[in-house]
Amino acid sequence: MSHNVPVRVPDMHAFDTIIDARSPAEFAQDHIPGAINCPVLDDEERHVVGTIYVQTGAFEARRVGAAMVAQNIARHLRERFPEQPANWRPLVYCWRGGMRSGSMVTVMRLVGWDAQQLAGGYKAFRRHVVEQLDTICPGLDLRVICGATGSAKTRVLQALSRQGAQVVDLEELASHKGSLLGGMPGQPQPTQKHFETLLHGALAGIDLARPLYVEAESARIGRLSLPLPLVARMRAAPRLIELKAGLPARLAYLLRDYVYLTQDRERLAGQLAPLKDLQGKENVQRWQQWARDGEFEPLLAELMTEHYDPLYERSQARHFSAWSDRQTVPADVLDEVGIETLARQVLALG
Repeated sequence: MSHNVPVRVPDMHAFDTIIDARSPAEFAQDHIPGAINCPVLDDEERHVVGTIYVQTGAFEARRVGAAMVAQNIARHLRERFPEQPANWRPLVYCWRGGMRSGSMVTVMRLVGWDAQQLAGGYKAFRRHVVEQLDTICPGLDLRVICGATGSAKTRVLQALSRQGAQVVDLEELASHKGSLLGGMPGQPQPTQKHFETLLHGALAGIDLARPLYVEAESARIGRLSLPLPLVARMRAAPRLIELKAGLPARLAYLLRDYVYLTQDRERLAGQLAPLKDLQGKENVQRWQQWARDGEFEPLLAELMTEHYDPLYERSQARHFSAWSDRQTVPADVLDEVGIETLARQVLALG
């Protein structure tokens, strides 16, 4: 067995299993991709130990905490790892690479496994993600896909990926379609930190010598913020490709693509409420009534002409420095075949 050496973030992939020894709440906030959660203290136990620390002092907190930790590690050995062979190599981390992961590593090494501890713990991983995003984003050779609401930008992006292009689907990573009505029912957005972890995972494998296709986004997708270096790179991208689709094609596409909106009419009416300041009370009340009555076609048509399209016209020229030099692709058929054709036309632009 090798001696116990602190492992750095770039060397994590040499291990069979990555174990997050933090509490379930910490794990839910963000974690190293592929890690399994084996808490040495659960959320309630952490709270108890913290309270004892404040009220009685460090020694008493360690004594009570150690008993809980020992019990939890014993349970993990029995329930989570009974099948692991003698040559299993787990990597364990906690918040800072301190006592929680250290105690688990100690017991595992006593068993005979070559367990190691991640130096600096989750904090070191988080620092690595932020530094890598800062490093990778400025070197991306972006092709930014633009187009008014309903131009099937996301579907074209997915078709580009099928046709062999490098693609990062930011809305998929964010679990949100990026617009006022973009929230996906039953699909909560990840935390900001976990979104950045997912984005780092997507960008880490990118070949910087080849173009990367992304959809034009504002600085926020739902309640998540895009990393500033990525926003800056998108805004300054010299290659913008605009999908030009007419209102009828876009309306037909939206009625198919946003079908989930029609499932809960009251929720849809509620989502329109924030537009009152911009669009006036009367307009929004009419739209809300249409939503409740299931009149989705006039609702989406007016939302596009009154809200989305003017917003799009104003924001593109302001946000993209190369807007006046954009390339356009006519997009009048937005069915499956039409979308594959569009993707081929976009690829042909190089």
